[in-house]
Amino acid sequence: MFDLTPAADRLAGLVRNVTDGDLKAPTPCPSYTVGDLLDHVGGLSVAFTMAALKTPLEGSGSGDASRLPLDFRESIPRRLTELATAWRAPEAWEGMTRAGGVDLPGEVAGAVALDEIVLHGWDLAKATGQPFEVDEDLLQVVHGFVSQIGPDDRDGSLFGAAVEVDSNAPLLDRVLGLSGRDPGWRLG
Repeated sequence: MFDLTPAADRLAGLVRNVTDGDLKAPTPCPSYTVGDLLDHVGGLSVAFTMAALKTPLEGSGSGDASRLPLDFRESIPRRLTELATAWRAPEAWEGMTRAGGVDLPGEVAGAVALDEIVLHGWDLAKATGQPFEVDEDLLQVVHGFVSQIGPDDRDGSLFGAAVEVDSNAPLLDRVLGLSGRDPGWRLG
C-alpha cells in the first residue's frame, strides 16, 4: 500500500496549467493530442476510483478530446483527488477488483493506477513544456510494475516496445524506456 496523493496532486497541477492553445499539441502517446490525453486522464481517474471502491465501471474508453469537458481544469483535478482518496482505504488494496474491463487483485490495480498517473503526468508535462517531478519512492513502485511487463503485453494497447535506455540513466528515464516511451521526446 502506498499513497497516490503526491503523484495525483502533481498531475492535477499540470492539468490546471494547460492552455487552450495546448489542446491540439502532440504528446509522447502516439495518436493522442493533449486534449485526448486529458480526456484519458479524466476517464482513468474515474475508473480507478471505482476500482478502489470495488464498484467496477463498464463503458466506453477514453482518449477523445471531443468529450473533454469545458471545466477540465477543475473537474480532472477533482477526479484525481477522489482517486487518491479512494486508494487510502486499506480495503482498496485487498481482494479482487475490475478496471478497464480486466479483473485484477487490488494491489495490482493500485500499482496500475499509479503507473497511469506518473506516466501520463510525464506525457502531459512534456507536451505542454511544464517541469515534471515524481517522488523517488513512487517511481520505484512504477519501475517495479513496468519491469514485469512482458513482450506479449507490448502490442501498443497498453505499452509499446521497450525503448533502450542506458542502465546508468536516471530511474525516470529507465521507467519511461520500459513503458515504451522515449525519454528524449521533445515537442515540435
